[in-house]
Amino acid sequence: MNKIEKLIEKLCPEGVEYKALGECLQKTVGGGTPLKSNSNFWDGNIPWASVKDVVKCGLIINKTQDSITEAGLKNSSSNIVPKGEIIIATRINPGLMVLAGIDVAINQDLRGLFLKNFLNKKFLIYYFQILKIEGKGTTVKGISIDELLKIFVPVPPLAIQQEIVSILDQFSELEAELEAELEARKQQYEYYRDQLLTPRNVNGKWILNDGVEVQWKTLGEICSPSESIKWQNTNGTEFQYIDLSSVDRNCNTITETQTINKENAPSRAQQIIKTDDTIFGTTRPTLKRYCLITPQYDGQICSTGFCVLRPIQKYVLPKWIYYQISSTPFYDYTEKTQKGASYPSISDSDVKNYRIPLPPLAEQKRIVAILDNFNALVNDISEGLPAEIASRRTQYEYYRNKLLEFKK
Repeated sequence: MNKIEKLIEKLCPEGVEYKALGECLQKTVGGGTPLKSNSNFWDGNIPWASVKDVVKCGLIINKTQDSITEAGLKNSSSNIVPKGEIIIATRINPGLMVLAGIDVAINQDLRGLFLKNFLNKKFLIYYFQILKIEGKGTTVKGISIDELLKIFVPVPPLAIQQEIVSILDQFSELEAELEAELEARKQQYEYYRDQLLTPRNVNGKWILNDGVEVQWKTLGEICSPSESIKWQNTNGTEFQYIDLSSVDRNCNTITETQTINKENAPSRAQQIIKTDDTIFGTTRPTLKRYCLITPQYDGQICSTGFCVLRPIQKYVLPKWIYYQISSTPFYDYTEKTQKGASYPSISDSDVKNYRIPLPPLAEQKRIVAILDNFNALVNDISEGLPAEIASRRTQYEYYRNKLLEFKK
């Protein structure tokens, strides 16, 4: 019998009392007009939080994207959540809770909750993590404050609450440490990737770090043209369609596709892709939507929002192109070359005009092997730290759910 089981047997052998959330609160704040609607509030002094800040922060919110002035706070005190109190989202991500690590002003999609002293704040936050609050609404989901206050929550003795919080805090801290380590390794990986891929000029010759000389070629010179599908000739054949949202920007893989045929194909579903193509999203190019096509998607269809780079493999390895597209110099090029203010994009021709260093195939293969190994450690969800983080998160969710199950 573990410590929590012993505490339950000793302190509440007949079960745990459940109370409506409204019974557990001293008061709520917020829900009114958003503070930053008045331009007089601005001067960058006071943190101001929206749902996006709450989503990003994890368990405790310590910084936000925006700020308002102290004068604005005085004029809208009903929207202030002091350090140490709970913030909950009522729209967009209804039910998501965090602890305020700073005094913070909130917008109309958030509420501040002030608990009575028989309920531990972190215990309540952890409990709400296991609730799946769907909310109501077609485009934006939300929950009213009246509905929120009717939700029943377990209220075991404080000693039990604190012991559960202590255990779950350890899981959260370990995950945070792993994520910080992963971020540091990603920065290290990006630095060495750029070092390996970027030559230097030595007496008029371009040389990689190991002394191998390179030529410069545009992507258009070392890639063959892609093909367009003729829908009228497909006879109802179904294809997997890859649009911009199909490519995960974090791991640069295809995560979700749509099954289409000539009857329901979107107008942009025009390009046939093949194994070893690299596709790069030309709409909002700095979002870095790119990936290498695996055999699973050979012969399928992608949006015209992608530039398809099909390597001529007697000159260049597919992954040499992929890693060049992922590099900082290419990002800088797309940022400088894109056109349009509200909806920036870069043309396929501008992408193919980008010049990359081209060493002999043997050297490309050597560098690609190094980058593959390093990339797996920091980006592959089945290897290295990402796999460890995923494993820890699964373990955390299992124990959290078990710890927060109570006999009523």
